[in-house]
Amino acid sequence: MIRIYLLIFFSIFSGIIGAIFIYKYGIKLGFADIPNERSSHSDIVPKGGGIGILTAFAVYAFYARMDFFFWIPAIVLSIVSFAGDRHQISPGLRLYIQFICSFIFLIGLFFYGKTSPFLYILIFPLSVFMVGTSNFYNFMDGINGISGLTAIIGFAFAAYYGVLEGGEEKYILVCCVIIFSSLGFLPFNFPRAWVFMGDVGSIFLGFVFSCMVIIFTHSITGFIVLCSFLLPFYIDELSTLFIRIKDKDTLSMPHRKHLYQLLVNELKISHWKISLTFALMQIIVGISVLLWRNNIYFVIALIICYLVLFCICSYIIRKKISSLLVRG
Repeated sequence: MIRIYLLIFFSIFSGIIGAIFIYKYGIKLGFADIPNERSSHSDIVPKGGGIGILTAFAVYAFYARMDFFFWIPAIVLSIVSFAGDRHQISPGLRLYIQFICSFIFLIGLFFYGKTSPFLYILIFPLSVFMVGTSNFYNFMDGINGISGLTAIIGFAFAAYYGVLEGGEEKYILVCCVIIFSSLGFLPFNFPRAWVFMGDVGSIFLGFVFSCMVIIFTHSITGFIVLCSFLLPFYIDELSTLFIRIKDKDTLSMPHRKHLYQLLVNELKISHWKISLTFALMQIIVGISVLLWRNNIYFVIALIICYLVLFCICSYIIRKKISSLLVRG
């Protein structure tokens, strides 16, 4: 019990210290998020506050003697992302490194027999899933609090699922480390952003979440249930990706077409309201899917219903914004 309390305290402390360090020294060290026409903020804000979350993870990984094929790719990817917060790294190089880290994790996981055998034939699709989740999380990190709240809720559901399904304790505790380090970071980013999480936090969180999905998966149903804990992010990103492809956009270029961006930038709704709305959606989806986790048909039906509802709301909001722009 004392060990758990120390873990919680250290994780929160690490999240706080990381945010304070970047707040005080981030801009001096070149970690500055300078707003442009595609930003959802108007002030220069230091970025890279997710370094505290990474630190908590790294310390726990060493302490708990985590599997090397899990913590090494996660830390390497996060360090590269931290460098990307200061220096421009080409999208191609980023993807290359992300795929290498994903393959290292998957090959190690399969070689040491840490996951279900049915996943052996899915190494490439799973690597795409991991890289996609990492980048989806990064793309959705655009307004105050959304990444921190999503991490707290998503990893809490993942940890609970791990407990229900008999997951290894050390991986369940990894989820706890991320929950409480994100909780320590959150007051510096929500409701007002004193610091931004940066790629060092958002890409790292997406990567580790995808790792937890694969580690805790013992069936197709389990995989779908675990993915649903991040469903609002997946739906917003995938629907936006479809729209951008339809509009023939250059996918590597920044944009403001996510639903959450339109609500903040075009409809002028406060960041904190949108972040809390997404968090509430995430909680509703997570609880409902957990209740039916043993029935794949109900789970799929629920996800389809949420997808349809989101798309209808997105269509109505986008039509309203288009009408306002025409009138303006």
